[in-house]
Formats: sequence, C-alpha cells, structure tokens
Amino acid sequence: MTAVAHSLRPLALVPLLTALLAGCGGGSDNTTTPSTPSGQVGVQFTTPTDADNVQTVGAAIPVAVGVTFNGASAADGAAVVWSAANASFSPARSSSVDGKAATTMVGTQAGALQLQASATVSGQTASTRKTIYLRPAPQPLEVLVPAYFYPYENASPWDQLISGAQAHPSVQVTAILNPNNGIFSNADEQYARAISDFTGAGGQVIAYVSTSYGTGARSLTDIKQNIDRYLRYYGRDQLSGFFLDEMAATSDRLAFYRELYNYIKGLDSELRVVGNPGTFTVADYAGVADVLVTFEGKASAYASFNPQDGHAWVYGQANTAQAMLVHNATSCAAMQTAVRAAATARSNTGMVYATDLLYEPATDTGNPWAALPSYWTPLLDTVSALNRGTALPGC
Repeated sequence: MTAVAHSLRPLALVPLLTALLAGCGGGSDNTTTPSTPSGQVGVQFTTPTDADNVQTVGAAIPVAVGVTFNGASAADGAAVVWSAANASFSPARSSSVDGKAATTMVGTQAGALQLQASATVSGQTASTRKTIYLRPAPQPLEVLVPAYFYPYENASPWDQLISGAQAHPSVQVTAILNPNNGIFSNADEQYARAISDFTGAGGQVIAYVSTSYGTGARSLTDIKQNIDRYLRYYGRDQLSGFFLDEMAATSDRLAFYRELYNYIKGLDSELRVVGNPGTFTVADYAGVADVLVTFEGKASAYASFNPQDGHAWVYGQANTAQAMLVHNATSCAAMQTAVRAAATARSNTGMVYATDLLYEPATDTGNPWAALPSYWTPLLDTVSALNRGTALPGC
C-alpha cells in the first residue's frame, strides 16, 4: 500500500492441511451413517447453524440435533452421544424430546473442530458430523490509519488524528507514519512534532516500509537500513512498530519476511510488525508478522469477506492478528456496515479502517489514503460502541 493504493493480488494457495481443515468452506457437513433396514434413523445438527459456526474457545456453546425415525420425529428418549476432539460436553449423553436433543459444549483449542452426534432409536444407530471453528476470545477493536498525508502547521489531518485520539481514550488508534513513501535521510521536524503530539494524546505510530513483495527490488540490507533510520531519526519512544507494505503472500517469499521479522524483533521484541499483503496469505505468514492485513480494497468487496473459503487458519489466531483497510465506503452507513462485519466472529478481524475516499484498482486512479474520511469522528464512535456492546451511533 504505497501512497497510492496498490491493486489486490490474487489469493494465495493454502497448504494442504489448512485446505483439509477448512474443506467445507464453513458450510454444514451433516452426513448420516445409515442404520440397518429394520428402521431408518436420521440425525442432523440444528445448532450451531452455518451462520454462527465460528465460536470462542472456552465459551459455553449450545449444540443441538434433530432426530428422526423412518422420516418422523423420533419418540422421546432416543439416546444421543456427543463427541469432539479438544472439547467437553455437558451432558455427554442426551435423551431426545419432541425429536430434538441438546447439550452444551466447551472447546479448548482454537481452529477447526469436528462435532459428532450419534443417535440410537429402537436399537438402530446413525451418526452425523459438523465442522465449526473456534477462535481465541476477541480483544477490543483498534483503528489502523494509513496516515499518508503531510502534517502541515495548519488544518492538517494529523490535527484531526490527535483530537480524535484525545476524545476517544478507550479506542486504540495507530497511525502509519509515511514520510516520502518511507525514503528519507533525516528527520522531518513537522513529522516529529506531529507524532509526538499524537503519541502524547494516546495514539501509537508504526513506520511505513516498502518491501516490494520480497522480489529483490528492495534488498534486505536496504530495508533493514530503512528500519534503522526510522528508529534513529524519530526514536523508539515515538515508534511502536513497523508496517511492512507490499508483502508477498506465497511460500516462496516466506524466508525473506522471516528474516525481516526476526531483525525487527532483535532490535526490540516489543516492536509490533504489521504486514500488508492486502489479501490472505499462506498460513505460515502468521509466524512472520504480529498482524496481517488480510483485506485491502473496496467496501463492496468486503461484504463477501470470509476466511472459511480456504483460509480457516485465521481462526487459530487472535482477532488482533488481522486487519482490514477498506476504501470506497462512500457513506457513514457503509463504513458502519464494514466495521461491524470486521467485528464478527466470522471475520475475526481486530484492526479496522474505512474511508469514503475513492480508489479504482482497474485503472489505478485515486488515492484513498490522502486524507481522513469525512466521517472520521463517527468511525471512532462506531468502534467505541462495538467495543462496549452498545447501539451504533446515528450517521
């Protein structure tokens, strides 16, 4: 994501294990093992539904099935036995009432989890399975701002950043510092003043670094020197981490980003590394960045964002390990729709940003990061409301 946003790259292929874990794409995989010819037992999961098949590790999760015998609701008392790896059920064995049986499950490990229910009616048994996903307990949403604008002395968007952080102390706002696309040889006093005022207001600053997709257009030596210059000229006390833009998404570039990650953590293990492939990566990239921007694009495209379409490995990560950057959200209502979607269990995304500024990838026209959105304050109000679990503010 340079000062003018880049187009999204094609989705990367996910390793075979991840594909197998996510194989059903989040849909129901209810399959019944037939009983003997003397009676047909049917059993099918009704809870969780496909719409709420991402749950939280350690939470009490209602689980239920419908039980039939020869096409009709089974008589009361049909025995249902529940099982799943890394999970417990209370009760572990239920009896049906009105053709339904229920229990409560607690999962202990994040990732894909296959539930199984086996029902026995008149001596005949059938089983069904359903894949759900467990994620770590979500943390409050943060706001990640591509602050690709200059801090002029008067009426700069940086002034809005500062006042927004001051007015919303409960919302963590992180700005991406980007002086001259990250290429500089000395400190800029205006930037130094702006970031000092911003961090003084409770904001955090991470420094923009282009990585050219690990193709060698920028060498590791050059990138490391860039990182060093940020710390030298702007100070560790003002910088919380680095934003590695133009990150690759495929396995063949993984070693390149592992070396950068280890270099930054070797300087200070508390420095936060945010990588921006702008799309899903192979799962191993979760080990070379603290946060991955898994979506950068139009609000209309974000409406169909779904990690279960081959990228369910993200449910093994905290929501704070994923970020989204949405542009072309042309109204406050569109912004709220995008941010609310990011906060869902399905998206599992903890760092958010939306703007009404426009960019068209097909023609590479527009610059969505040239200023803050017209709804900057409502954006912060929306994040605050979602974190508190209260009604969203009016637009």
